[in-house]
Parts: sequence; C-alpha cells; structure tokens
Amino acid sequence: MRLSNNLMYHNSINTILDNQQNVNTAQQQVNTQKRVLSASDDPAATARALLYTDRIQANEQYGKNITMLNSRLTTQESVLDNIKSSLEKAHTLTIQAGNGAYADIDRQGIAEEIKAIQSGVLDLMNAKTEDGKYIFSGYQDNTQTYSLNTSNGKYEYGGDQGQHKIKVAAGVDIKSSDNGFDVFENVEARLNVASNDGVVSGGITSAKVYVSEQGLFDSFHKTNYNADPSAAAGANTFNIVTTAGTPNTYQVEQGGTVIETGNFDGSQIKFAGMEIDISPTATGQVDFTLEAPQKENVLNTLTDLIAGLTDPSLSQQDYEQVLADAMTQLDNGKNKVSLTQAGLGGRLNTAEKITQSNSDLDVNNKASRADLIELDMAEAITELTKQETALQASQATFGRLANLSLFDYL
Repeated sequence: MRLSNNLMYHNSINTILDNQQNVNTAQQQVNTQKRVLSASDDPAATARALLYTDRIQANEQYGKNITMLNSRLTTQESVLDNIKSSLEKAHTLTIQAGNGAYADIDRQGIAEEIKAIQSGVLDLMNAKTEDGKYIFSGYQDNTQTYSLNTSNGKYEYGGDQGQHKIKVAAGVDIKSSDNGFDVFENVEARLNVASNDGVVSGGITSAKVYVSEQGLFDSFHKTNYNADPSAAAGANTFNIVTTAGTPNTYQVEQGGTVIETGNFDGSQIKFAGMEIDISPTATGQVDFTLEAPQKENVLNTLTDLIAGLTDPSLSQQDYEQVLADAMTQLDNGKNKVSLTQAGLGGRLNTAEKITQSNSDLDVNNKASRADLIELDMAEAITELTKQETALQASQATFGRLANLSLFDYL
C-alpha cells in the first residue's frame, strides 16, 4: 500500500481534531459537573433525569404552598384566639350583670362595655388575608363576612359554606380557611319554651313558664322534642292539668299520655327544670310548647343582651332569661371557636409532617438524578488528563511525521 504525504497529513490532522474534541468534552464535563451534556450522550438517562427534575420542581412549589398555608392558618388562629378572648370577657360581664345589687346605671355601664366587645368581634370576623380577601367568607372572599341589616337590626352572614384548599403534596390538599357559617352561624342557641306565657283554661286565668335549671330542661327537651316536619300539630305541646285540694296535685300530659304526676305548694309547679307559676291556684290546665332548636351567631346574641341590659321595663324573670340566653349562647360560641382552633392545629401539624416528607423526597430525587447525569469528579479529572495526554501525543507524532524525508537517510 502506498502512503502519500496527503494521506499522512490527513490522518494526523483527524487524530488531533478527535483528541481536541475529547479534551473539550472532558473539560465541559468538569466545568458543568455533569456526565451527560446533551440528550444524545445518554437518551435513557436524560429522560429519567427530566422526570426527577419535574418532581424536584413540583416539590419546590409545594414548599411555597406550605409557606402560604402556614401563614394563613396562623393568621386565622390568631383571629380566632382574639374572638374567644372577647367572648370570654362578654360572658364574665354577663355573669356580673346578674348581681341583684346592680342598679339600672350599672347595667347600662356593662352594656357599653359589651357594645365595645361586639364592635371588636365584628372587626375580627371581617378580618382579611394578606392579599385582601375575607378570611371567613368561604368562596365569596370578596364579600364582607358580616354586616348589619338595618331593616331588622340583625347581623347577617354574607359568605357561603366553601373552604379554600392548598395542594401541599401529590394527592394531598389541606384546607386553608374556615367559613363563617360553620364557625359562627352554626352555633346552638339556648333551648327554651316557645312562649313564657302559658295557654290557660279552667279556673286558671294566667300562667308563666320559665326555664330555671337549664341542664334538666335540656335533657327533657332533647328527649321529648319531635323534630319530624310531618308530625301532627301540637306534637311538642304539653298539658299540665292541676287539681286544687289538700294537697294540690298536677299531672303532665302529652297527646293524652300522662308522663309525670306530683304535688305542688302555693302557686308554683316545678317540672323538668321549669317553673310554672299559675294564678290563681285552682283546678285547670296550662299548656306550653317546646321551642324548636335554633342557631344564632354571637353578634346577634350580644345585640339581644345589650337590649336586655338597657331595658328597665323588663321583669326580673324576663331579665334573668335574657342573661341565661346570653350565657348559654356565648358558651356555645366559645366552644365552636375552640373546636375550629383544634382543627387548625391538626392542619398545621399535618403541614409540618408533609414538609418533612417533601424534604426527604427532594433529597432522594436529587440523589437519583445525580446518579444519572452528574459526574464523579475524580474520574472526570482522570479522563481529562488522559485526553490531554493523548492530544499532546498526537501533536508530537504529527510533528515527527511531517519532518520525514528520504534525504534524511542519504
């Protein structure tokens, strides 16, 4: 085979260029600390690395979402804590208002304090997030949560029953808010009779029915109240039939069935936590009806309390009923807030655990991606040195071949 000078030059230059390319590749790998510089270097590894990159980026977004979630839940918890403290103060003032030594001016002073509390609670219920959205309005977070309806003097809820959620991990959404309907509207009012004026017949000309022992009455109400909308009229009406004599006797009937009998002195019958005052003490009948269970927000409860405190025309019994309503409903309101706070605490704990889980996944994903496309630096530097040596050798060889001539041997 004949070797021409052109062939030798051509082969030598190709070898040098190849070695230079290898050196450049090794140098880029060292600089970028990546084994795979382009998809064509290792298509399978590149494809899998892209999947891990997507997961890493998703985890970064989940981390931002968790930060937002923690901020919103912490803000809501602080607002609820202040609301509960305000309700506790109002409850204490209500107990204080029951002091029999207080004059009308003292009650008016307490009413002024409760007005200030009500104003503060209203502001807290209308609290907003960092981006100006109402916390407790559900999905209607551009609508003010509570406002006063001037036509009826009642505070009304303006939101809905929605709850915003934030995605914090694959398949995991955590509620970032609680709506005012669940927290403030869905609060049980005090169980009571439908009217304090009993329906009388026979020798009895007037009767008053008051709940005096709430616990006993609550048990009676829950046991005997018929909530079936198709129930017959009068299903929740009870008849107290009295017989004057020595002693005076009574029996309580419902739908013709006797459920209790007993004796009473004077003009007062005590039954199931109620006091029934009749006039005169005679043979006759008093009918009373159980009131349907009601729901009431604390703003309206405070409005009714303020009205009772500033109304000097109320009888002592009616005034005590106003205080009893307020104390029971403020207690129920506080308990509802406490339950909501417990739920918030559970969500914050869940978010913390999800954060730890996401962090562990992030470490694993990055390690797996590194195994696919990143570089062993010791191996890379060795490869770079080897390629540089090969380049130097090819350059030296070309120099020697370029100087070959038969005249050197003559």
